[in-house]
Order: sequence, then structure tokens, then C-alpha cells
Amino acid sequence: MYKLKSLSNSAIGGALKKAERYRLLNEPRLAESICMDILDIDPDNHDALVMLLLSITDQFGVEGSKNEKRTRELIPRLKDEYERSYYAGIICERLGIGAINKGIPGSIHIAYEWMRDAMEHFEKAEAIRPSGNDDTILRWNTCARLIERYKLEPKMEDTTEQFLE
Repeated sequence: MYKLKSLSNSAIGGALKKAERYRLLNEPRLAESICMDILDIDPDNHDALVMLLLSITDQFGVEGSKNEKRTRELIPRLKDEYERSYYAGIICERLGIGAINKGIPGSIHIAYEWMRDAMEHFEKAEAIRPSGNDDTILRWNTCARLIERYKLEPKMEDTTEQFLE
């Protein structure tokens, strides 16, 4: 096992810029690593927490939901109830998109449930959003459009009775 090297406090700003660049270049694993380095020396760095959460969710499409637990563990560390609700919605939305992209049997039902969960989080965040911040509305509308575009639907309960032989 390697002993990781520590960043200096003065390097945090530049490291955050690099992490953002790596996310934009579709290299979320690199962004994730940088955020973890920042959080090792500044555990409460808000920007690094958010960037880490987003970097991990960027990987849902490739790695599926195996990292969902890691993102959920970051939610309580966010600064207020608005952000906790908003980013919980982002996690659900991205899990839904991952389900859509996989196209496995039943994915229209799985994706629907994730989108509805996301929309509920966005509605909760919308009620307490900062003035002039309509991000929750944009995200809610995206989920609604994805449900319509991909004809996502809830799984119907099997109401047929089982007959005894």
C-alpha cells in the first residue's frame, strides 16, 4: 500500500480548478481523487464535498449504482437543508439516467422510480431555495421530460390471484 502525499493548504484553490476541469473533460475518477486529496487536509471544504459528490455520480453511468452509498454518506456533510435535498435529488436523477442508459429489462420502471424520488427531493429543496435560485425547477423539469421522452412508468402491481393446484 502506498502512503499518499498531502497537498499544501495553498494548493487547494488550484486543485479545485483542476478537479472541475477533469469533470468537464469527462474524467470523473481524476476529479474524485483530487477532491479526496483536498478533503484529507480540509475535511469541511464545501466546494470539494460538492465536487466529490458530483464526480462520483458522474460515474454512475459506467459503474452503475455501486457508489451510491458513498454519495449518500456525503449528504449530511453539506451545509444546509436546501443543499442536502438538492443533491439527494441529483443522486436519484443520475441513478435514473444510469438505468435508462443500461436498457435492461425493467429499466423503465427502475428509472421511473428514481426520477420520481429525484423530483420529490427537488420539490422539497424548491420550497426552501435561496431567492433567485431556480436550479430545483430546472432539475424537476428535466426529470419530467425524461419520464415523458423515455416513456418511463411505474411497475404495476400483479393483481391476478394465484390459483392453488
